[in-house]
Amino acid sequence: MRTSRTAHGRVTRPARAARDRPPASIGRRLAAAVGLVFLGALPAAALDATARTPVPSGNYRSAREALRMGVRDYNAGDKEGAARALEYAAEQGHALALWKLGRMYAEGDGVPHDDLKAFEFFSRIADDTTDEGPDAQNSGVVASAFTALGTYFLDGIKGTYVRPNPERAYDMFNYAASYFGDPNAQYNLGRLYLDGTGVDTDARQAARWFNLAAEKGHAPAQALLGQLLVNGQGVPAQRARGLMWLSMAREAAQGRKDDWIVALYEKAWATASEEDRAAAMAQASQTTAQVTGSARRRR
Repeated sequence: MRTSRTAHGRVTRPARAARDRPPASIGRRLAAAVGLVFLGALPAAALDATARTPVPSGNYRSAREALRMGVRDYNAGDKEGAARALEYAAEQGHALALWKLGRMYAEGDGVPHDDLKAFEFFSRIADDTTDEGPDAQNSGVVASAFTALGTYFLDGIKGTYVRPNPERAYDMFNYAASYFGDPNAQYNLGRLYLDGTGVDTDARQAARWFNLAAEKGHAPAQALLGQLLVNGQGVPAQRARGLMWLSMAREAAQGRKDDWIVALYEKAWATASEEDRAAAMAQASQTTAQVTGSARRRR
């Protein structure tokens, strides 16, 4: 019998060195251990997210056509029609449809907000993963699904069978971060190490993962990496380079949700010497070009 990656068995975790750099087969091992780009020990029906929303089978000639019509309807503002089409494609196992439905239910975007249903759509993507490789066509979708699952395992979903489980969250983030190089997963993995959640506190490992995400333009990772470098926490102090990352994060900050980034930047900049400020600005121009190039390659 097939075992889901999000099944509720005990996680068998590999040794630390292996965990940080998983081989291609880890996706299959996760299937035994743990069971978001737009064009997700229960009965099987409980994990079938589409079973609760029957979709007429004769409206579309193929999953690809249903996906195309779902995209068209979504972009036209008909999100109800988009959901119907996407659910048909999802029934056929189309990863992009599963991912978009997961995002829609997670955000209440045209459908009722339902974190459990989102979790189940993302779970189907994880369960169907065959370790095709980080450069496969659907790799971004798969990585995003694992990252979303990590977030759900980290906090749990109140009133459901999805309980907080930081160790499973680690496994989800680590797979997406190591195998796919997903910057959101790398940031979340760094946070686990920084806070000692699900793993031993290790500021050096946190800085490593923040650096990988920061180089891909991830502003929160840039901010926390900058703070570690300014303070010499877990890494040798490099105040100018820390200020550089903080200034880049400050430039990318958007809205109230990023007020904490602005606060970190202002605190560090206020206490920095003129020499460190000048060095930070000099480094920023070169690093910004590198980060922009990396982001373009990922797209």
